[in-house]
Amino acid sequence: MTTFSFLDDYSEGCHPDILEALLASNLMQHAPYGADAYSDKAKADIQRHLGDVQAEIHFVANGTMANIVSISSCLRPHEAVIAVNSGHIVVREAGAIEATGHKLITVPAVNGKLTPANIEAAMADNAHFPHMARPRLLYLSNATEVGTVYTLSELRAISALAKQRGLILFVDGARLGAALSSDKSDVALADIASLADIFWIGGTKAGALLGEALVVCNPSLKEDFAFHIKQRGGMLAKGRLLGIQFGALFGTKGLFFTMTRHANAMAKKLASGILSAGYLLSAESETNQVFPILPDSVISALQENFEFYVWEKRGPDSSVIRLVASWATEERHVDAFLSKLPPASQTSVNFSPS
Repeated sequence: MTTFSFLDDYSEGCHPDILEALLASNLMQHAPYGADAYSDKAKADIQRHLGDVQAEIHFVANGTMANIVSISSCLRPHEAVIAVNSGHIVVREAGAIEATGHKLITVPAVNGKLTPANIEAAMADNAHFPHMARPRLLYLSNATEVGTVYTLSELRAISALAKQRGLILFVDGARLGAALSSDKSDVALADIASLADIFWIGGTKAGALLGEALVVCNPSLKEDFAFHIKQRGGMLAKGRLLGIQFGALFGTKGLFFTMTRHANAMAKKLASGILSAGYLLSAESETNQVFPILPDSVISALQENFEFYVWEKRGPDSSVIRLVASWATEERHVDAFLSKLPPASQTSVNFSPS
């Protein structure tokens, strides 16, 4: 019988403070389509984290919508996206970007990341114009699909190259809170705003019931942006529901970063316990995701009590699994998982770290 799910960081509803804020405003009347006072306040709260960049902020319900609206609004029909082959829009969104008519040009990931070198290679390989789609937008996610985070120097290098080559830099921020809260990160929201043309802040995976905040930094992309949201079905009549939640996340309590730091801490404890048991990780745990390599027999036994994704095969008798901690993961949940994990010395399976 399953006792706890490590499948994702949105299996729970939302932080009680958010639910309380939604209930407190439930019977009040508000202006529709995000033109309400709660949404205005939430935008101002986010803006305070963005330094000198005066951004235009919009709220949408989910991450796929955030990616579709952002990317399709930036590109002309013949323009393409450069992304790593493990990028979320490449492997986890059912061809949503391609369905808007834009080609994805994929490059090998380096520890999950896009790099100036693989950007330049993609530009060189896709330069036979007008016979090839023109590379125009750089897509990266922070944290990456494998849980790694970009350093400030890495982001600066990519941003500088984007400006030099006339490219748009877009950051998928589904787990941006986890990335910025990571012990490995030296990046702040103000840095993202100064380096990216457009990015979004994930609320769904940071304790909100639903919702993401689109942050348009480049003035040339701001014009008519609301029309793109409306045409894509992303403009909620009850837009206050998103504004109220982001107001709670970015209000005086600093709930957004409190929750993402907690999720990272629980993942760190998971990773430490797994390593202490003698197992390996397929990548160092930098955020709230852990990718241990376990014998398939151990995985089957763990699945009797816990839910998680089997990420990929790793040899004939072992696999990589993904464990995700959330704002609601408690130490007892982590302890319960580790108590069911037999020491590697008790297993008969030999597995390789690569």
